[in-house]
Amino acid sequence: MKTAAVAATFLFALILGATPARAQDGVGPGDVERGELLGYTCMGCHGIEGLRNGYPSFRVPKLGGQKAAYIEAALRGYRDGERGHSTMHAQASSLSEQDIRDLAAYFATLGTATVEAGGSQTDGIPAAATCVACHGPNGIAVQPQWPTLAGQHEDYLVHALKQYRDGVRKNPLMAPFAQALSDADIKLLAQYYASLDGLETTLKE
Repeated sequence: MKTAAVAATFLFALILGATPARAQDGVGPGDVERGELLGYTCMGCHGIEGLRNGYPSFRVPKLGGQKAAYIEAALRGYRDGERGHSTMHAQASSLSEQDIRDLAAYFATLGTATVEAGGSQTDGIPAAATCVACHGPNGIAVQPQWPTLAGQHEDYLVHALKQYRDGVRKNPLMAPFAQALSDADIKLLAQYYASLDGLETTLKE
């Protein structure tokens, strides 16, 4: 009887171990087709080249080719109030975890966001030495949870860095780095990363 109980316990453990993440957290892998449907509203801003945010004025960020894990983190930030933007908070506030994962999977398919491997061109920008550790020498993120910066709009990068510096965006990694940046540093960084090939606004062909 004891042996049967042990065997049953072992079998139950095996079943649990084989259960996919979906059964444990209720969230499955990103569904690109569903994300495309959910993203229809998003494209009213993010799918228009050069469209500007009202106030403060900056071009709406490019999402095509961005890392899916980073898009997930950003949407949670807007939903949970860790990022300040009234329109994005309103859009994200009703999103479920599955919605977020599906949207992120979709936007990650819309661009290539790749550049040839090579040396960094940041020699004249001392502040960029720290950026390279996470965002890569050519602006392509090293890890999926960190954003690709290559090709992003210059004025959006300026806006984002100032938000990190001023504590409007809550991020324990970015905050201490951004707090040490001057306006001149921020401008140079934004110009550099915006000049690289990477993120895209347009839909895939």
